[in-house]
Amino acid sequence: MRKTARTPAGEYLTGIIMDLFRLNGGLLTSGDRLVAGLGLTSARWQMLGAIASAQQPQPVAWIARDLGANRQNVQRIVNDLAQDGLVRFEANPHHRRAQLVVLTDDGRQAFNAAMKLQGPWVNRLSDGLTVKEIEAAHRVIMTLQANLEGMAQTDDVD
Repeated sequence: MRKTARTPAGEYLTGIIMDLFRLNGGLLTSGDRLVAGLGLTSARWQMLGAIASAQQPQPVAWIARDLGANRQNVQRIVNDLAQDGLVRFEANPHHRRAQLVVLTDDGRQAFNAAMKLQGPWVNRLSDGLTVKEIEAAHRVIMTLQANLEGMAQTDDVD
């Protein structure tokens, strides 16, 4: 099997990708601890946030697309949230089977409570970083995301 040589940028990015995997794990663990007292996990909090920030109620497939997540995983979490009374399903006038997901009052309260905890947490997390550094990191992340989406559309990963 022949190994394809990496460009200098590809070589450095490989290390950063490993760091991002570790960062993601740390963020999830820290988020779980942050919202545990509210009966939430990072995954449930993320789902409530996606639903709360949508311009209008959306079906699970759209939520999954917006999160870049697997529809089946999103469906499982949404079902759990519905069972706990944090979201409910409503009829979708555009699609008979793809119901819309809507926050309940309890769901909105849980999300708002999580966001109150998030403020001090994210401020502490950003210690030592300038807004310019964070903006630069954001630009890099968004470029990588756009490149991934472009590769997925063309199935070109070589």
